[in-house]
Amino acid sequence: MLLHRASTRYDDYDEYGVEVTGCPAGWSVAAARAAITADTALLQPLLDDDPDPAIRIDAAYALATATDSEHAVRASFRTRLAAEPDPVVRAALVLTTAEAARTHPHPPTTARIRERWEDRTPAPEVRLAAAIGWLCLTGEPAPDDLRATVDDLATEERAHAMEALPWMAAAGGSRETGLRRCVRKMLHPELPDPADCDDPWCPHH
Repeated sequence: MLLHRASTRYDDYDEYGVEVTGCPAGWSVAAARAAITADTALLQPLLDDDPDPAIRIDAAYALATATDSEHAVRASFRTRLAAEPDPVVRAALVLTTAEAARTHPHPPTTARIRERWEDRTPAPEVRLAAAIGWLCLTGEPAPDDLRATVDDLATEERAHAMEALPWMAAAGGSRETGLRRCVRKMLHPELPDPADCDDPWCPHH
């Protein structure tokens, strides 16, 4: 999700390509989503009650992929966000809400996510997650105040702290944290990949 703007897949699995078995990879994605949807009742207590922040983050990450046509799972994210004490877990809840809204578009949710990065009250991690999540949900140009907010809050310390989020870990490249890569790709696409990138998929100039 994190490096893609205004190209929502919804439930079109064709874009996932083909597995080494020759079967469409989208079949596996659909099967995984169905399995998670069937087990939301098992995952929800981990999100709400587990004492380990890492478990709560992983539960949020898994629940983000559940089919949620009734918006019940998304409502549970909002409820948990109001009670969650850990700022990195709150950031996870913002990203998981954005991912759910990307699959099941819901304009009020997009508006609420925008309000979170505009509001100076939430923790910096939450505002950064909201800024990235909002960019993933809209094709609008990044406003100047969003750029200023991200540039101000995206310190190296926070970038490394937010690597605890699976979205960021997946977005990161060699020698570049996920947050830094998201900021570069979304807000500064003219910047090249790190010169010392040893990722084989990095373009070399």
